[in-house]
Amino acid sequence: MTGERWGETILGAIVVVVAAGFFAYAAAQAGQGGVRAGYNLVANFQRVDGINVGADVRVSGVKVGAVRAISLDPTTYNAHVVMTLDNNVHVLDQSTARVASEGLLGGAYIAIEPAGVDPLPPG
Repeated sequence: MTGERWGETILGAIVVVVAAGFFAYAAAQAGQGGVRAGYNLVANFQRVDGINVGADVRVSGVKVGAVRAISLDPTTYNAHVVMTLDNNVHVLDQSTARVASEGLLGGAYIAIEPAGVDPLPPG
């Protein structure tokens, strides 16, 4: 091979390695999106526009969990949302949850506004 072909081969190999690294990093980050261990908390909403399974649950802007399931209550027609929260996060008894957005082009997430004194039991 000539010197030019060796250069092209090396450049191609570098591009392949960088692309593989990018995909490995993206896969690892996607895997971190969920909560590995925690407890479930259920909330009912009139609307959950933009919320999907896997969406973040945040307290004061900090991710503390993820949405695990969304279903429709056939009696009230409210959205029934099951969230899994980190074990070290204790939602208080008068806290409220709302659907929030990261901005015009950002994704939707559940924002928990802390209030109250006593922690809510799981469920």
